[in-house]
Amino acid sequence: MTRRHLLPILVSATMLLAACGGSGGDGGGDAGGGEAGPTLTIYSGRSEELVRPIIEQFEGETGIRTQVRYGATAEMAGAILEEGDNSPADVFFAQDAGALGALSSEGRFAALDPGTLDKVDPQFRSVNGDWLGVSGRARVAVYNTAALNESALPDSILDFTADRWKGGKLGWAPTNGSFQAFVTALRVTEGEEGARAWLEGIKANDPKVYENNIAIVEAAGAGEIQAGFVNHYYLHRVKAENPDFPAANHLFPNGDVGSLVNVAGVGVLEGTEQPDEARRFVEFLLSEPAQQYFASETFEIPLVDGVAADPTLPPLETLQQPDIDLAQLDDLEGTLRLLTEVGVI
Repeated sequence: MTRRHLLPILVSATMLLAACGGSGGDGGGDAGGGEAGPTLTIYSGRSEELVRPIIEQFEGETGIRTQVRYGATAEMAGAILEEGDNSPADVFFAQDAGALGALSSEGRFAALDPGTLDKVDPQFRSVNGDWLGVSGRARVAVYNTAALNESALPDSILDFTADRWKGGKLGWAPTNGSFQAFVTALRVTEGEEGARAWLEGIKANDPKVYENNIAIVEAAGAGEIQAGFVNHYYLHRVKAENPDFPAANHLFPNGDVGSLVNVAGVGVLEGTEQPDEARRFVEFLLSEPAQQYFASETFEIPLVDGVAADPTLPPLETLQQPDIDLAQLDDLEGTLRLLTEVGVI
């Protein structure tokens, strides 16, 4: 995919989509104070509410000032491409591997140190060595435990097209970035026509449409729907506040594409004027305090060995993931085109 094609689709995606985790805006200036010094400019596709605490901790431990621009991941990727060599960004902190892969394919990232890359399993980093994941998010089906036993749920997400799920029993968020990353994975594993057939099958079952993952989780708990397609951690955040919330996550077995584990990740921009500070930020995100933050505060899956996930989460090694190179998830353009053709966005 060329820059000419990638840029407009990423920018238009931001206007069209409510991407998961994007807060919009630029965070209102730098995240810290103190004496003037080198300032690290971070473009964050992760929400300010989610990552500002860990960025402030980075500042406190390193003395490096930051300027953070927040927005949807597609928006931030599009901005970096549009700005070209004049981009003020030193680091891109993305919510999914697809956006990282897209910028990597355009040569926008600098190579990372081999020692840094080695801290993350190869399946969660770039084959080009220029970006890596810092936390994992598994796709699941959240379901209402009063309406369903888990045994009633299919072993494959593909089987939700069955008539059993007709009549508003399902919930999905077609404009959501994490759902679209899943559809891209579906195109990889099932082919273009297989992905189209699944989308058409779900659409025919008249699912309820929501803006984002958390709305689907809340709908499942309220009994508005029986099941919906989300990232795993949203339910855990709700249950941290309300342990009796009547919903549970269903993990698909046997390497089903419904159990895709995507990553939030980071890359250092080629040509940054703050290469040392940028690499220190990457190293910090892989440090035990940062990994523990993702595990205990956001309920994501830590990707560095030796840091335990929240005890309510299954260990990463037990998740039966599909055999997908996350770099293959960079074709957002094709996914948006397919979703538009099917008529779900």
